[in-house]
Amino acid sequence: MRNSFRILLVLGLILLVAGLGMVSAGNSAPSYVVGAFVSASGPNAPLGVPERDTLLMMAEQINKNGGINGHPLKLIIEDDASDNTSAVKAAKKLIDQDKACAIIGGSGTGPSLAVAPIAEASGVTQISMAAGIAITNPVKKWVFRTAPLDALVVGKLLTYLGANNIKKIAVIYDSNAFGSSGRDQIKLLAPKYKMTIVGEESFASRDTDMTVQLTKIRATGAQAIICWGTNPGPAQVAKNVQQLGITIPLFMGHGIANQTFLDQAGSAANGVVLPAVRLIVADQLAASDPQKKILKEYAAGFAKKFGRQADHYGGHAYDALTIIVQALRKVGDDRAKLRDEIEKTTKLSGIGGVFNYSPEDHNGLTDPCVMITVVNGKWKLIKK
Repeated sequence: MRNSFRILLVLGLILLVAGLGMVSAGNSAPSYVVGAFVSASGPNAPLGVPERDTLLMMAEQINKNGGINGHPLKLIIEDDASDNTSAVKAAKKLIDQDKACAIIGGSGTGPSLAVAPIAEASGVTQISMAAGIAITNPVKKWVFRTAPLDALVVGKLLTYLGANNIKKIAVIYDSNAFGSSGRDQIKLLAPKYKMTIVGEESFASRDTDMTVQLTKIRATGAQAIICWGTNPGPAQVAKNVQQLGITIPLFMGHGIANQTFLDQAGSAANGVVLPAVRLIVADQLAASDPQKKILKEYAAGFAKKFGRQADHYGGHAYDALTIIVQALRKVGDDRAKLRDEIEKTTKLSGIGGVFNYSPEDHNGLTDPCVMITVVNGKWKLIKK
């Protein structure tokens, strides 16, 4: 009899604990699931790694501070290995299996474009971190971006060249989606700025010598060389320009605006001029700049967490998750309501600029760049 009583007592305690557990679980808010596909490996790893790390850092901070209106943020990141097919596979998993309310990606233009039809068909917001104009032009209902539109960046550069009386330019570009899109915009906009393209050459992302292309360019009579791509290709172009003794000024696109370019190009980086977002010269901005505070906070937090400098690629991820979280706080994780709220984003100061989305504009940025040069291995703001 005594043993039976003990058994009943133990069973009662077990049921009580289980009941308390159920009550506790019932009181906890469900997680909000956000997915991301980034190029953490492959040729675009210099983009994808800081994006991945930024997202992980932010998710940790958000959950440490109580989540999103009490809902934990469940961040699921997939590596697309810089491959379009892998990006599509990752996006389908995030949408169909993980039930993400929104997805961030890709790091590059190619993966972003490959996934866009999936986002559109599934009714899930995609925020790309890439610059190719075709990602959001024409506007797609479910696709947004945080990287500056390459047409805006090209326009900033050509304006600078025109102010310096440069009329004849030569272009050398990475043949991938990012480089080709930049080349296309240069060709499209050059006549508007009364410039003539006298030479055009390309290279593959993994090429390690561009002397043949640059030798051809030297013979064109160009007043400036524009290189469009992401590391390591542009760094090799800079080194080859130095090795060949070419004195034509070298300009580049925003894809090289990080410490990796300075490390890879070495002394050949000195004198390179480019348009880029403000992050790498945050300390040199005027105190009145609306981005300065957030830029410095992000850079300091990233450096403390990972022991290396933040760059604008990670900044694109920062902006994407910030935009999604802001919308989640207002409408929750209903996919359709979330998309509509994201489209209402205005006056949001981020890393890439001040974002203002609308039904007609899913790019969000109008003046994201400043002109920057390299002096003694360091970035220097070119002041007007």
